[in-house]
Amino acid sequence: MAKKMNYDLVVVGAGPAGLTAGIYGGRAGLETLVLERGMTGGAASTAPVIQNYPGFASITGAVLVGHIRAQALKYAELHELEEVKEAALTDGGVMISTDKGSYTTQSLIIATGAEPHSLGVPGEDALRGRGVSYCAICDGPLFKGKRVVVVGGGNAAVAEATYLQHIGCKVTLVHRKGELRADKTMQADLSALGVELRLSSTITAILGDGTVEGVRVKRAHAEEDLDIEGVFIAVGSSPNVELARSLGVRLDAGDHILADQTRRTNISNVYAAGDVTGGVKQIVVACSQGAVAALSAYEDVKRPYWSKR
Repeated sequence: MAKKMNYDLVVVGAGPAGLTAGIYGGRAGLETLVLERGMTGGAASTAPVIQNYPGFASITGAVLVGHIRAQALKYAELHELEEVKEAALTDGGVMISTDKGSYTTQSLIIATGAEPHSLGVPGEDALRGRGVSYCAICDGPLFKGKRVVVVGGGNAAVAEATYLQHIGCKVTLVHRKGELRADKTMQADLSALGVELRLSSTITAILGDGTVEGVRVKRAHAEEDLDIEGVFIAVGSSPNVELARSLGVRLDAGDHILADQTRRTNISNVYAAGDVTGGVKQIVVACSQGAVAALSAYEDVKRPYWSKR
């Protein structure tokens, strides 16, 4: 059987946003292809426990993604380990070239996610998902009543520290500079909550055997080990926007894709969903945006009577 090369909808990225777009696109009658440069799931698949996804009181990221993937396969074609190399606008939509072939599509959803910045210190990779987290809303409730460290000094770090303190964690905020960069009102809230600050300090190692047991903090020329059970790293992230930029999709000041409430971008028939658009980085939000993006593509490709003006 000849390999299909023409689609109504191509989705780039097979995290929660991309897989949900595949479900909604296929169910709407669009011939849909989902391309993923790695394996399905993205960052969501590495979450050790998820307790805030509706319908599951507690589930691992790998199992949840597995459920979504199995459903997507009923409605869309999925190519894992196939990386998009180039894309170009055509009169009929978009031409996409990967390391395994070329495809044409009438509509494109970019759901390429974002990569959190790491500290690059010993212990970080080995203990990722075992006490090292990049999302307080995702993992914070697992650490109620426990001592944790938040690393960073901007609005995101202060917001995470505030959230963790609110839910019952004992928080220390570590920042490499002598003052925080966060808004003054956010800093005042943080101070009112009694969050301990370690300024002009850096984390030089994350300690533990199997799970986080502590961090090594350096200030000036002295180092100290803190006994803690969780490390929340909030030093920024980089959205994966190479594909969007090559097509002329408009980005915001933080390099996130600008999309309206319908997930449409400034380029006709190009949509965006999930963490690549910034905002609240949660699985449920990514799924909802993927659904909206696919339905918008359906309106633009099939032009049902109720969407005509």
